[in-house]
Amino acid sequence: MRHSRRPAARFLVLVVVAGGALAGCASSSGSGAELSGTDVEGKWTQTDSKPPVYLELAEDGGLTGSDGCNQLTGSWEVDGTEVDFGDLGATMMACEDVDTWLSGAASATVDGDEMTILGDGGKEIGTLEKSE
Repeated sequence: MRHSRRPAARFLVLVVVAGGALAGCASSSGSGAELSGTDVEGKWTQTDSKPPVYLELAEDGGLTGSDGCNQLTGSWEVDGTEVDFGDLGATMMACEDVDTWLSGAASATVDGDEMTILGDGGKEIGTLEKSE
């Protein structure tokens, strides 16, 4: 009686294909990787700022925050590897010695627990760290 190795070979091919498919499903929020809402939802702060600078991105696409002087409100959505901020509005208080850079946010990239805020034209204007 001859034994065939084909069933074992088919099993090995199946294991390799399944392993590759599972690896392709792994999620990474590193620079250049596709983002998901769960990668960016939560509170992002500038840890060394007084008064606090922060953005809070809600699950429903709403955004609130502060640039250290003015209250911010708006919306956000993930677009591939970036977060786009839409309809960003701010109060217009005048605060001495406060850099209100965050009110110029147009989009952001996320690399792990760091969010790089981009202004018009994609120019980096600051960074925030994930705090929640």
